[in-house]
Amino acid sequence: MNKNIQRTAEDIKREMSVTLREIDTGSIVSISHCDLSNDLSYCKVYVSTFEGGEKTLAAVERLKGASGIFKRNINSRIKMRKIPELIFLPDNSLDYYDKITGIINELNENKHEDNNS
Repeated sequence: MNKNIQRTAEDIKREMSVTLREIDTGSIVSISHCDLSNDLSYCKVYVSTFEGGEKTLAAVERLKGASGIFKRNINSRIKMRKIPELIFLPDNSLDYYDKITGIINELNENKHEDNNS
């Protein structure tokens, strides 16, 4: 990916994180990362919550409704010819982390039980 595109994606992420404070999402939300298309037309915004699962999906829906606010703030702070279309997606990496941690803990418990038998 082009360094200018990466830098612009990070700028968009930063501005969206600042704007996020103004929006009631119903839970603690963070923007994990942004992927900007090469032609700067689309920006995939990955959203996560500490609660995960359904709360993340609900937060994504609320943020989709507030995309105009995000675009306006991005336009006022970042000089671009065209503001990209924002596509909000859930980032369930914390759920995946919890699942993997649970599996590892279960394997360790089974190994410990086998050694004691």
